[in-house]
Parts: sequence; structure tokens; C-alpha cells
Amino acid sequence: MSTNVPQNNRDQEIDIFQLSKSIGNFFDRVNGSVFRSIQFFVQSWIVILILVVLGFGFGWYFDINKKSFQNKVIVTPNFGSVDYLYSKVDLIQAKIVSGDTAFLKNVVGISHPEMIRKIEIKPVADVYKFIEDKEQNLELIKLMAEVGEVKKVLEDNITSKNYTFHTISFVSDNLTNEKEVLEPLLKYLNSSEYFNKIQQIGYKNLEQQIAQNDTIIAQIDEVLNGFANTVKNGPKNDKLIYYNENTQLNDIIKTKQKLVIDQGENKLKLVRSDKIIKEINSTLNINDSKITNDRYKFLFPIFFIFIFVVISLFSKFYKKQQRIQNEKTIENQ
Repeated sequence: MSTNVPQNNRDQEIDIFQLSKSIGNFFDRVNGSVFRSIQFFVQSWIVILILVVLGFGFGWYFDINKKSFQNKVIVTPNFGSVDYLYSKVDLIQAKIVSGDTAFLKNVVGISHPEMIRKIEIKPVADVYKFIEDKEQNLELIKLMAEVGEVKKVLEDNITSKNYTFHTISFVSDNLTNEKEVLEPLLKYLNSSEYFNKIQQIGYKNLEQQIAQNDTIIAQIDEVLNGFANTVKNGPKNDKLIYYNENTQLNDIIKTKQKLVIDQGENKLKLVRSDKIIKEINSTLNINDSKITNDRYKFLFPIFFIFIFVVISLFSKFYKKQQRIQNEKTIENQ
């Protein structure tokens, strides 16, 4: 049994020696590859320098001429059409990504759809407007904030869609104008038969509500004027006058105040309710250098060098294989 132990030790020593030798050979191959790469670039430095200069020149030319413009339109979706609006914008973006210019031109109505690179919609976060005079919205935010961060709650898709204003942004390669892009886009967004019927009914309801409130306010004014005339023409004395609670004068005044506030809000709603998707403001052709970010002057030299390396490796591989084939042919002869 004792004679097997030295044999096992020698086998282990041989395995360790072979392993260390394999590791050493691996590092030798790595060092050789690194050296050959450095040698290749040193020997070809003139060609590489020319490629860098040419690539930088081409990239600089593209950076100057390749411009991108940001365009923004602030809209407000009426009559519960916010989800409809977001789905329509997402559909247009999908068509842009897929290159469906026929849809963008024939259905949406954009004259030159190839110049539109991207479109998206985001809410204009206005939490104060969201909770203004709406106690249920404030309670909703409080409840949602208990299970997460307030910022995430305010930016959440469900919460953000309930904001009044939303920004539609699209990137174009050339200068745009309202007739070519903006007007067709808004016309397309307002082309829903369902929401058009709701808009017509809702608009008439607002007009009727305003007219009815005006009538009620006028009637309240008559009551208040009559009461004022009664007090003015009544008997004068030094005693304090106490009014009967049945007159409910305080309630009448509060009702008028509420109606006046409602009238102001309804008239504002009437201004922006003439369309399903109402344009509030638009800003076109903002030169956005961040999109290109002058990257072509760096990408072109790298691309040219990469192509040169690939061609050189292919040429070396081809010559090596051709030499092997020639040697085999000579041996066979």
C-alpha cells in the first residue's frame, strides 16, 4: 500500500506541471496576439491616420448638416378622451417605427411623413390643479402615497392621465409648419365619430347650464333687490333690526356666490370644449443639438478603422489559405 503513495504524488505533480504549462502557453498566446495587434497598427499608422482624418471630416460634415428639431404642442383632452388621445399617439409612433409612410400620409394627413422621426405624449404635471376644489383627488393622492413615494404616485400613468394639460412632442429632420404637420395631426386626433357626438352634446349642455345659471342669478338678484328696497323704505328707529331666520338670506347669498364661481368655470370650459382635443399652445422648430450630439465625427473614424481591420484580416486569411492550397497542389504533383 505504501508504494502507491509516491505514484499518486508523482501523478499530481505531473498534472500540476501540465496545468501550469497550459496556463503559461495561454498567456503566451495572448501576449503574442496583443503584440501582433500593436505591430499591425504601428506598421499601418499612415493608413490609420488617413482614415481618422477622413472619418473626422465626414463626421464633421454630417454633424453640421444633420439637424433635428423638437416640436411641442400642449393640448387638453375633453369629455374623457385622454385614453383615446394616448392610444392614437402610440399608434402614430408605431407607424413611424415600422416605416408605414402610407398610413402617416393618407390617414393622418402628414405631407412629408419621412421627416418625422419620433412622437410621444406626456402629461403636464400640475398637482395643484389636480387637487384644486377636488377633495377626493387629494384623498386619493394621500392614499396612494401611503404605499409608495409621492413622486412616483404623481408620475404614475393612472394619476398623470387625469391632469388637465398634456404635451405632444415630435422630432423632425427638417423645419415644419402648422399646415404640413400640426393641422393634419390635430384633425386626425379629432376624427373620432364617438367623441364628436359626445362633444356636440356636452357643448350644448354647457351652454344650457350657463343660460340656466344666468336666469337663476337674475332671479336671486331680484329677491335681494326687493329685500333691500323693503329695508330701505321701512320705518326707521334706533333699535337693532333682527331678520327672521325663515328668510334664509344667508343661504341665498351663498347660493349666488357658488353660481357665480360655477359660471366662471363653465365659461372657461366652453372655450376649450369646442373640440375633442383642444390645442392650447404650440412651439415648433426648436433646434435640438442633443439628438445628434456631434457624435458622427467620432463614429466615422472608428467605423473606417474597423472596416480596414476586417479587410486586412480577410486578406491575410485568404493569402494563408491560398498558400496552403498551393503547397498541397505541389505535393500532389
